Amino acid sequence: MGNISTQIAVVSILASTMVLAACSADTGTPERNSGSVGLADAKLHGDELISTPYGVVEIQDTFIADVSSQTLYDAMDLQRATQAYIWAHPLVSMTTWRNEQAKAYGISGRGGFVVLQSFNEKLGIVTANLTTPYIFNFDNVDGNPLFIDYPAGATAGGVLDMWQRPVADLGLTGPDEGKGGSYIVVGPNDDPSTYQGQADFVIQSPTNNIFVGLRLLDKSPEFAASFREAMKIAPVGGDPVDLEVSINADIPWSATAPRGVAYFEALHQILNEEPVREQDKVWVAMLEGLGIELGEPFEPTERQARILAEGAALGELMQRNIQINPRFAEPYWEGTSWYKSFDFGVEQITDTKVELDERALWFYEAVTSTQGMVNPQVGQGQVYMTSKRDSNGELLRPDQTYRLRVPPNAPVAQFWSLTLYSENTRRAYESGVGTIASASRDSTNDLVVNEDGSVDLYIGPSAPEGFEKNHMPTVADDGWFVYFRLYAPLEPWFDKSWSLPDFELVE
Repeated sequence: MGNISTQIAVVSILASTMVLAACSADTGTPERNSGSVGLADAKLHGDELISTPYGVVEIQDTFIADVSSQTLYDAMDLQRATQAYIWAHPLVSMTTWRNEQAKAYGISGRGGFVVLQSFNEKLGIVTANLTTPYIFNFDNVDGNPLFIDYPAGATAGGVLDMWQRPVADLGLTGPDEGKGGSYIVVGPNDDPSTYQGQADFVIQSPTNNIFVGLRLLDKSPEFAASFREAMKIAPVGGDPVDLEVSINADIPWSATAPRGVAYFEALHQILNEEPVREQDKVWVAMLEGLGIELGEPFEPTERQARILAEGAALGELMQRNIQINPRFAEPYWEGTSWYKSFDFGVEQITDTKVELDERALWFYEAVTSTQGMVNPQVGQGQVYMTSKRDSNGELLRPDQTYRLRVPPNAPVAQFWSLTLYSENTRRAYESGVGTIASASRDSTNDLVVNEDGSVDLYIGPSAPEGFEKNHMPTVADDGWFVYFRLYAPLEPWFDKSWSLPDFELVE
């Protein structure tokens, strides 16, 4: 994907220059040519010069003057590229993950699973947990339904479509409830009723491409061996395939969605692999003027490539702003800066709207969704809490050291963890140490515990003497944020009788 820092610098300059050059440094409003009016005051009739954020538009006898036609098309296409970036992020992120995982590990398709355990392996996944192993596979069920014989045991997983919506949970939060069971997954053009009686659960994916992911909550080697032996993957009515598993490869990689034109190249690829949903037809229409068409190669003109690069940068800036300053959500605990990370429905759509901004926040800084992640029950599922500000309401900085005091009696049936992520990549924080302990601490670690049972965790360039075990280092200008995960949350989290305080700046 190239040098990600260089790409963002270039395209951010392009986007901001285009918009800000038309704005007055003193007022923040578009500069007007002599005799021009602002958009709010425009009559849109007769002869008029109208000042816009994209330049001055001239109308003559109410017609758009020829000199202004391209200005308006450029503005329209930039707006469409920018908003399409936000709309498409779940799809592009998932496509990038599929492509880059296959490239890094050389495994893909039915029965090809990648096990991610080490820091380098998990470094590739956007906001991966660093506490339990992942097992991932991408499949395609277009005309080739998938049969899964899923073993019993303490696992959490699911089958997802390419918009990162759960098709079905697997394991403890799935219909098998951890008791094991057989599943058939069919594609959007198939008829699920054809397969009734051939498996315990028959489910239909809205996309041809699907994702199968799981975590083994039972960490014993014996369970891992027995689970792998018992799990079967097959075409419906066919023999089980030989599982090809990559394990202990320790390969560093990146599934962060690309920046610039490469983002839209990935979008073009996946749009041509999938049926168009009814809710997405307007977006597909808007993309045609940008060189992204169904059944046609992606060969943008120089102008289209420039606008796509600008739209990707401006779209990411907007999406990052939504992530940092969500205007549709309130902190989970009053008086703090802690938010429940996944704060929308797994369907991503209600009776009245697509939850566009809500999902934009989550899928910019994270990947996947399951019922267990979004709608945990007491003693089941997972909770994801995040914060990006300290107790003074200031954004967290990599050149300062902060303390988070985790109160005693954390409400978890399993364990809690705090994981450190880069704001640039949204992947595990790279401080140069290169270990899981450098970016994740949890209640199963050998930590320094205070007399009252609370735990002080430190994030920053250094930690107080004696608290090295509780420290995660930060470097340079790579801003950071955290996920505090509660595995199998208990009632005090739900009724909010237990809460986390904000990060305290260590002077």
